[in-house]
Amino acid sequence: MLPLATEFADFSRRFEDTLLSLGHIHDLDAVALYEQIVATRADLFFVRLDQVMLDGTIPFQQAEKTLQALYKMMRSAATTAHDPLRSHSVRSPAAVSSFLEDDVRLGHTKRGSFVFTILARLGDPQIVQPERDMVSPFPRRVMETLAQGLETTQRLTRHWDEDVLASPGQSGVSAQLVESLEELSQPEHLRKLDLSFEWAASEPKPTVGQAAIILDRDVMVELPRVRERLVRQEEPPRQETIVGFVKGLNWGESGVDQEDTAEVAIVADVNGRQRTIHVTLSGEEHHWAIRAYQEKLPFTVSGKLSYERRAWRLISDIHVDASFLRHHGIGSPSVVENYDSSELDGGPSRQILDGEGD
Repeated sequence: MLPLATEFADFSRRFEDTLLSLGHIHDLDAVALYEQIVATRADLFFVRLDQVMLDGTIPFQQAEKTLQALYKMMRSAATTAHDPLRSHSVRSPAAVSSFLEDDVRLGHTKRGSFVFTILARLGDPQIVQPERDMVSPFPRRVMETLAQGLETTQRLTRHWDEDVLASPGQSGVSAQLVESLEELSQPEHLRKLDLSFEWAASEPKPTVGQAAIILDRDVMVELPRVRERLVRQEEPPRQETIVGFVKGLNWGESGVDQEDTAEVAIVADVNGRQRTIHVTLSGEEHHWAIRAYQEKLPFTVSGKLSYERRAWRLISDIHVDASFLRHHGIGSPSVVENYDSSELDGGPSRQILDGEGD
């Protein structure tokens, strides 16, 4: 009568007896038995954080950032699975949104350092017509894409392959996927990431994700290089007009008194994503940036936008549009009032790195 006769008075006790017996027969503890049952119609993805933990816990902020990075990872894999050629900077299609809302879940943690369990439900089995080929459920295609992308990323950190760069989506990899791995590997006390899959028993096993994917510190240090090359492929340099707020200035080693030139960091929305854009300005344009910061007004600058040296930068054809500042009564900056450089984020010598990689 198990497991359907839930109305029986002793159902809970008999169901518990059954689970204990199954565990004993198959030599499985409760967690392993749970995974075996769930994995009948779900693919499991395990993310193990290998780091020193005195009491089996991790910092709360690390847990929050880890979950955010894992969500980004699943979204990137779903986007690539839906369309390998689709840009990750545009709005997610309905199939991707539905997968993230309904089909992917956070499961129980496992023993062994600290393990996050992500579960992708495959739904009810599809009735296959004899004359038609079997089509994998979309959640399975997402998990296959994720496994392929992780394996490709690991390989690229060791040996760069230009063929992958020609069509990254066909190899399951994207700049957003690599970015999520960078975010997972930020804690200094993290020794390595151990990524593994357990495939649903009711579907044929894929050819990818059969072995654990290990990302140690030697691999992690190469992730920014891989990501930069992917970003250049996905978003080549283009002319953009940036409207945002000045976050800070960096005069580098030259000093403020030597020349009216600084690298300006601007927080702006670009194609629906908030990014920190770096641009080097001098003379009057540099002073306009200072005035925009002092008055807390939007600053407008155009130029060729490119991802270089792990940051978004305007690299050429730079022009500052000061019409908005003039409209708000800000006069010509040929003579700028004295200001305390420490008011600007970073001060006169500290490099502005906040938001790097956004």
